[in-house]
Amino acid sequence: IARFRKIPGWSKLSGDLGWSGFAVLIVSGVSTLLQVCRVRRVGAGYILLMGTSGAFIAVCIAALTAGGPPLLAALVLVSSLFQLVLSQRLSWVRRLFTPTVTGTVVMLIAATIMPIVFGMLEIPAGANPDAVIASACATLGTFLVIALWVGGVWRLWAPVIGIAAGCSVAASLGHFDLARIAAAPWFGIPVQDWPGFDLAFDSSFWRLLPSFVFVTIIGAVETIGDGIAIQQVSWRKSRAVDFKAVQGAVAADGIGNLLSGLLATVPNTTCSSSVAVVELTGVASRRVGVYIGFVFLGLALFPKLLAVFLSIPDSVAAAYLLVLLSMLFLVGMRMVFQDGVGYRKCLVCGVAFWVGAGFQNELIFPGLLVDGWKDTLGNGMVSGGLVAILLTLWIEYTNPRPARLETEFGMARLPSIRNFLGRFAESHGLDRSTTDRILAVAEESMLVLAEHLDGEASPSRLRLNARSDDAGAELEFLVGKADANLEDRLADLNPRAMPAERELSLRLLSHFASTVRHQQFYDVDVLIVRVNRPIP
Repeated sequence: IARFRKIPGWSKLSGDLGWSGFAVLIVSGVSTLLQVCRVRRVGAGYILLMGTSGAFIAVCIAALTAGGPPLLAALVLVSSLFQLVLSQRLSWVRRLFTPTVTGTVVMLIAATIMPIVFGMLEIPAGANPDAVIASACATLGTFLVIALWVGGVWRLWAPVIGIAAGCSVAASLGHFDLARIAAAPWFGIPVQDWPGFDLAFDSSFWRLLPSFVFVTIIGAVETIGDGIAIQQVSWRKSRAVDFKAVQGAVAADGIGNLLSGLLATVPNTTCSSSVAVVELTGVASRRVGVYIGFVFLGLALFPKLLAVFLSIPDSVAAAYLLVLLSMLFLVGMRMVFQDGVGYRKCLVCGVAFWVGAGFQNELIFPGLLVDGWKDTLGNGMVSGGLVAILLTLWIEYTNPRPARLETEFGMARLPSIRNFLGRFAESHGLDRSTTDRILAVAEESMLVLAEHLDGEASPSRLRLNARSDDAGAELEFLVGKADANLEDRLADLNPRAMPAERELSLRLLSHFASTVRHQQFYDVDVLIVRVNRPIP
């Protein structure tokens, strides 16, 4: 809301911000509750807070200029449908939205917001420089001391205590605005009329729709990254990524955008800082997320409570965000390198990150981009995410096409699978040792998947993709839905215990395969098994 107030001519375009602020908080509260509670296929089931998406600001300004809030409402509503479709078909683009792409986008979120944070540390005109510096140092110092040295239960309260310390110092030096709190009413609902929809679908709508769809997809990539990252920091013991939860996160994001369209306000997205807060405090209980969702709703209905939050000095908020964004950047790095470091992965991440940082800081082609492109590509998450997606698409396009076998799933098909893989190994010049390991991995994978799918009502189809490179081969099994995750079961195996009969295939698969990845979606299970050549 504060960023929209600074836009020249905003009052002429939309009138008072009362309705926009009210609608944003209502949508954020409802969509946060959806994310946390996970209603059927909507929601991640983790603490993923929702808030206004900065990536949409440029295209929303263009929509308001062209047709006002009614046109904005129609564009947001239609573009949200693309995100809802993507959430249900996320398995189709699994090789595009890789950990490298999503991790790079998460890193770019921190890089995009950090210049704004540093700008908040500027000393306003007429302000006391000592108060700005002292309040920022008090917040940062208290925060770090408690988080690094005190620990224990105090670690949970480190953010709150840090902000309280900074506000106390600011108030003692006359840098805390109490007038806003005193002037705000206790209860209030905007009296503006709902702006409605522009259903004319004129040239302005079709001209702006591609931009809204593009930014919506980039926002979905951010949500995918947050959905993966929140799972990595919410469990004491490392677990495989539940892509059903990621699909739910994207669906809840789409519902939030749908509600934003209905209320004619700016779309929202997952707040990546919530990942950093969970990692810092160690609190991942969904009950806390429910409380925060109701807090958002309370802020919409009680302006005085909102005024308390808005009165926190910028220097205090900047020091707080500095710690959270630093941790968020490291979460993105871990996502990029979770499956090891490779030449292509490093190249995609490095180029995409620095292109995004360059556009964000107006260092790439300054003055050459027209206003529309400048506003869109000037967001580092958009430009860097686009580069990461394009490079990943190029890698997929230039890679040799995989050998593919489609058949009914069942152990009776094992001979045809062995014949297929034998021809694949021979055509790619794989040695006998690697070929034997591939055949053994295929057999054990089929046995494990058959155990998982035992009791399914309808027979499943199997699609087997086989790829080869200099290091070895990769087998990708796509089959019907299963409940348990094979990665978690492999991690839970006790190497010293006598194996049970039902664990024998798992142990053999772990022995013959170099890596095993099990991605579970609502419509399909994907088992990716890597077999490396023997090292001389």
